[in-house]
Amino acid sequence: MTIKAVVFDLDGTLADFNIDYRAVRADARGFLMKKGLPASILSTNESIFEMLKKAEIFLKNNGKSTAAKEIFTRVLAIAEKYELEAAKETGLLPGVPGTLKTLKKMGLKMGLFTVNGEKSTNYILKRFRMADFFDAVIPRDSVKHVKPSGEHLEAVLKTLRVKPDEAIVVGDGTNDMGCARELNAVAVGLPTGFSSTKNLIASGADYIITSLTDLPALIEEVNKTKMRDT
Repeated sequence: MTIKAVVFDLDGTLADFNIDYRAVRADARGFLMKKGLPASILSTNESIFEMLKKAEIFLKNNGKSTAAKEIFTRVLAIAEKYELEAAKETGLLPGVPGTLKTLKKMGLKMGLFTVNGEKSTNYILKRFRMADFFDAVIPRDSVKHVKPSGEHLEAVLKTLRVKPDEAIVVGDGTNDMGCARELNAVAVGLPTGFSSTKNLIASGADYIITSLTDLPALIEEVNKTKMRDT
């Protein structure tokens, strides 16, 4: 099987959002505490998705499951506010436009999976005129479980109509690598964010690139390897 599709992460891989994650988490934590969740189970060192998992369990155990949907919506709205603010100030990382054009010329399908919301994702794609490059865009709103759950990547691959071993996943985070490993897609780490090269490899990266401009050549090399192995 040769590579037929490339699936990208967004924040830290294509664009530099500079979202104040600690502020997002602090606001979300404060809101959840107002809704009755104990401070002891919530930490600003964990993502809002981890907080929401704890909230779901707490509400279920206390007979308040009916309140979960509204609470989840409000927490994600808090995150969305910060994301939209960051999206207005972000820029693309070096080599993005040229690399996307090259991959398109190579006949590859392209997908995007991100834990950012639909509004900020679409804003970025429209602002930088990237929407036409992508055949599938799956923000957090489109799946029940976001990465590191394989469900998030699986949703992109189904939309692209490709098998996991026909896809390369490119991301700057350990969650991106974990998704690729779970589904047996080729994982390519880009150490432009919080995760080091060591972290990315430990999380399942098959290859490391230091710039997106290296990606087309890497795909050609992967295809050659796949052809030799068949």
